[in-house]
Amino acid sequence: MCHKVLKISFLTILFSSLTAEWNSKDFQKREHSLVKPYTGTGFGVPNWDFLGSTMVTSNYIRLTSDDRSKQGAIWNKVPCRVRNWEVQLSFKVSGTTRDLFGDGFAFWYAKERMQDGPVFGSKDLFSGLAIIGDTYSNHNGPHNHNHPYLSAMLNNGSVSYDHDRDGTHTMLGGCEVKFRNFEHETVVAIRYEGDRLTVSHDLENRRAWQPCFTIDNVILPTGYYFGVSATTGDLSDNHDVISLKTYELDTPEGVSKDERAGILPQAEYISAPRDHKEDPPPSMSGVKKFFLVLLALLGVAVCVVVGMMIYQNQQENSRKRFY
Repeated sequence: MCHKVLKISFLTILFSSLTAEWNSKDFQKREHSLVKPYTGTGFGVPNWDFLGSTMVTSNYIRLTSDDRSKQGAIWNKVPCRVRNWEVQLSFKVSGTTRDLFGDGFAFWYAKERMQDGPVFGSKDLFSGLAIIGDTYSNHNGPHNHNHPYLSAMLNNGSVSYDHDRDGTHTMLGGCEVKFRNFEHETVVAIRYEGDRLTVSHDLENRRAWQPCFTIDNVILPTGYYFGVSATTGDLSDNHDVISLKTYELDTPEGVSKDERAGILPQAEYISAPRDHKEDPPPSMSGVKKFFLVLLALLGVAVCVVVGMMIYQNQQENSRKRFY
């Protein structure tokens, strides 16, 4: 009897593993994925287009080299018709400097593809979702986080990304992620299921996800395109894509799987756009104030000395007239 129970249990586990493996709603979508070897039968990469300074090698796809004023991008040719998905982006950001580097990269699920621009190598006023890995702080005033910083921005095509504020006025959520100069590749997971956006990361190569942020009630249309872009400015880094794996999720009952192409991206808790305002001039430190006071006193002293010399000279000239 015990032997039969063990046999039935083994068959049940085996059947469960097989059904999980062959479940057509929980597998990698190859038309939306980018893995080694990258090249196909020709010179291009199947299902992907390249833009700007992008260079394909046998081990990685380099969007920008560690040089100034570079932009590069990769874009999927096939629109994503899947409503619930997860993308695992494996990448490396590296450079020769320890403290000064920039500018960063962005993962895109966007309506417009293959258009370069000022938002980390892609166009501004986009429609869709951007997950931004910002490595350099452009904000002159006090910041509530350090860089590199991973954040999300949702846009319906009407909001401009504010570089001077590092996008803080239009941010859905974010976290500090020190992803530069690892010897191993780092991974970010972007999961969209049941109108919930979850971003996680694995920096230590432990095959375990660490949460970054979760946002509910994020509405995304189907039929948009996946892409990754990067840019450098006066500061630079190597921005490399190792792989991009897209999965269709096996969603539980009650979670809709229907396509919805005719809607605009929106979120319940998105920050309202705010006008750009210049930073107030930074307050002077005690040392600066001391030197300014010292210079003022020296100026007053010089004026007094010069005035006294002029007065004495006039007195001497008046005495000479009487002799």
